[in-house]
Amino acid sequence: MEKNTTKVKKTKMSLFSVVMLALSSIIGSGWLFGSWEAAKISGPAAIISWIIGAIVIGSIAYVYIELGTMFPESGGMSKYAGYTHGPLLGFIASWANWVSLVTLLPIEAVAAVQYMSSWPWSWASWTHGFVANGTVTTIGLFAVFVFILIFTLLNYWSVNLLTRFTSLTSIFKLVVPSVTIIMLLISGFHIGNFTNANFGGFLPYGTAPIFAATTVSGIIFSYNAFQTVINVGDEITNPKKNIWRGIVIALLISIIIYVMLQFTFIGAIKPSMLAKVGWHGINFESPFADLAIMLNIHWLVILLYLDAFVSPFGTGVSFVASTSRTLAAMTQTGHLPKFLGKMDKKWGTPRIAMVANFVISCILVSVFKNWAILASVISTSTLIAYLTGPVTLVALRKHAPEFKRPVRINIADIIAPFAFVLASLAIYWAMWPTTVEVILVIALGLPFYFFYEGKLNWKDSKKKFNGSLWMLVYLAFMSFFSYIGSTPFHGQNWIHYPFDFVVIIIASLLFYYWGVNSYQNTEEMAHAKLVNDKVKPN
Repeated sequence: MEKNTTKVKKTKMSLFSVVMLALSSIIGSGWLFGSWEAAKISGPAAIISWIIGAIVIGSIAYVYIELGTMFPESGGMSKYAGYTHGPLLGFIASWANWVSLVTLLPIEAVAAVQYMSSWPWSWASWTHGFVANGTVTTIGLFAVFVFILIFTLLNYWSVNLLTRFTSLTSIFKLVVPSVTIIMLLISGFHIGNFTNANFGGFLPYGTAPIFAATTVSGIIFSYNAFQTVINVGDEITNPKKNIWRGIVIALLISIIIYVMLQFTFIGAIKPSMLAKVGWHGINFESPFADLAIMLNIHWLVILLYLDAFVSPFGTGVSFVASTSRTLAAMTQTGHLPKFLGKMDKKWGTPRIAMVANFVISCILVSVFKNWAILASVISTSTLIAYLTGPVTLVALRKHAPEFKRPVRINIADIIAPFAFVLASLAIYWAMWPTTVEVILVIALGLPFYFFYEGKLNWKDSKKKFNGSLWMLVYLAFMSFFSYIGSTPFHGQNWIHYPFDFVVIIIASLLFYYWGVNSYQNTEEMAHAKLVNDKVKPN
């Protein structure tokens, strides 16, 4: 056992590797499709959508920086809620997070296959049947399965291989979007697209689509991968400093890239196309590659098609690690089969969890075959999981002040409720019926919880229920309010825009304070203390 521990230590990640891992996760298929999807929904104002999305995820990441440095452990984000509120809330949060992660594997594979399907060369005609009207065909599914299998195999043999692969792909993934931005700016940029009244001006469809695009066009999905760093916390050298540094550096770089990509995408579209179809009517199979073809930049077309492999590959490979660690960590409360949490002694990876995630990913993509639908599912389920972070942070501040906090964030009493409110708004922006569909998918995990709770003889079940009651009521409220909300978000318009936002804000604050005050002295806190005791204080 001692020998194995020494081996794992040798493969710990440096700050550079952490940043590269985060960037490899963040800059995935979102950059290939997000700008197009956002422009269709809100036109030039999509730039604001990316800024709003950055604020939403940035505030949430800020909260998790303190938690991640307090508990630098594998699969950490699936454990925090259980520490402060018991196993039921912990299970709901970790199941929601796992749903988002296991859905991410097929979305990256779908992105790569969709770009393949539009290869313009005659020798590549065999790929043209992979996608039809934005949906993966039966033949395309087999290509998607192959991609997911490769993602998994590259993680199967230790953290060391993962680190080398992601460092290499991340550099490439930074270069290609940067080159794309420069070439589109100098080759065919139309500044009038931002203000031309014939196309609706800067706000062609009003202000509500700006918020809708933040969730439904994959913006939240594109940014949310900062959690990759949290979930491999115990595999990072000097986690006290490198966890927060890696997250901050990666997010800042990605925000600049995504905003500039949206800016150049809007300006690169030919005014003649907009005059015919408007922003809603823009239809591309491979958005940036199609723009490069229109501008006759053939070498850039080849580079973009190559990156359509590398970007999804880098993100997919990175998230196989996070997804497997999340599933393995969920077994520790005794509410999932123990064999899923078994770590391979030689390689230090949860191989059985990886295989299980591979199978489930293939099933998911067989049901949801569209990139935009998958992006909405990921965004909403991720946000539901993130809701517990602000609540847990403040609950720990109040009830476990003696815990070591290598990074103690400022104004937590303001930032935590602010992050909770923004996450709630973003869940609402997913629109009816996506919001309730995702909540139902999360509810599918509850039978597993109750089955294993019965095996535990329902020990302290009332206490566990009380610790999570606020979340159960919250999810019911969000489902109902999504239905009665305003027309721009596909509701019944019982409450008109923007007054629906006001209701969400007030209700979210009430649920936040209910959640903070639902803290319980759980058995899981003993494990939390053991992890925290190993942390070196400032």
